[in-house]
Amino acid sequence: MAGIRMWTLGLCAALAAGPAALAQTPGVTADSIKIGSFGPITGANYLYGKLAMNGVEVAFDEVNKQGGIHGRKLTLVREDDRCDPATAIAAVKKLIFQEQVFAISGGGCSNSAVAARDEVERAAVPWVVFAAVHDGITTPPAPTIFSTALTSSIESAAQVEFAVSQGAKRIAILSMRDSWGRARYAPLMEAFKKKGITPVADEEISPDANDATPQVLRLRQANPDAVILVVYPKPAAIFLRDATKFAFKPLTIGQSAIADPAAFEEQVALPGATSNFVTISQVRFSPSDPEMEKWRTAIEAKFPGDRLSVFNMFGIGSAQALMAALRAAGPDLTREKFVAAMAGLKDVKTDTYGGLITCSTTDHRCNKAPAWLKKEPGGPVKLVAVTPVE
Repeated sequence: MAGIRMWTLGLCAALAAGPAALAQTPGVTADSIKIGSFGPITGANYLYGKLAMNGVEVAFDEVNKQGGIHGRKLTLVREDDRCDPATAIAAVKKLIFQEQVFAISGGGCSNSAVAARDEVERAAVPWVVFAAVHDGITTPPAPTIFSTALTSSIESAAQVEFAVSQGAKRIAILSMRDSWGRARYAPLMEAFKKKGITPVADEEISPDANDATPQVLRLRQANPDAVILVVYPKPAAIFLRDATKFAFKPLTIGQSAIADPAAFEEQVALPGATSNFVTISQVRFSPSDPEMEKWRTAIEAKFPGDRLSVFNMFGIGSAQALMAALRAAGPDLTREKFVAAMAGLKDVKTDTYGGLITCSTTDHRCNKAPAWLKKEPGGPVKLVAVTPVE
């Protein structure tokens, strides 16, 4: 009888403590919140993963020094997907089922992030995307998936808008046609259609191209004022090198896959080749700007072996949006409350993004303010404009 009384008392105490005592929210304790992250940590595309994660981590550190969020410190658990779809699926499974993270802040490469979407959606785990841009990640909306990255359709519309704003009348396209490229190409053509513009040339290039001479010669013959790039950094660098050799230097308009003009100038490695190159960035600063001194110092102190990049800024801004939702969700934290808070974010100002972050229950693309960056050869990276897209 004594045993029965003890069991009954224990059950009553658990019921009095509320649902959290019987079924604790994954990744949440009385004093911590575990956030997972996946993206390329190794390999040529590490900028989109490792450096963005570094930004997330220093943003978490700053909040943790102030006592955390509602008394809970944030920790980041990283998984390397190597920009490979199959590896990304394995990475999110590990974060969800083995690490049992509360939420995910990550997604560096579009093809990998799209592949991971089904697994995250089935598990109903909150995910805030920090770099990958494919529309398929957030369209149609999944209940728990939000993006603070600029999505491909937003960027494509912004590329056309920027070209027109710069006075371009004859606009050409150089694009890749893999899954990543097609996700941008279709909305790009739709943006041209809405403007009543027909591209004067439309060239394709391989992601692994080592020579862009044929594309350069055909584009030069079309005599465009501007060339919109829908390509990765490598083929973009090859194109600009070969274009410079043939004295072909129209306004060249990039997107967020080439969001670090300083790193891109180094990759092109031909003096003057990037002098007429402008690119989209999610953020309005570069790490060398005075406004980034606090974050630059924090990143250099914690990750002294890594080069500074705008991709660090991606992580900082995304983490600040995620933390705004954690605050709004309140101290009795559940995934459902966090998701509701994300869907209710409105005009959230971060230290890095080009505009304010706003989400809704029907639109989980929360960043619609592309910034434009340019770097004069040998000079600093400068903000050219911010072009909000509806």
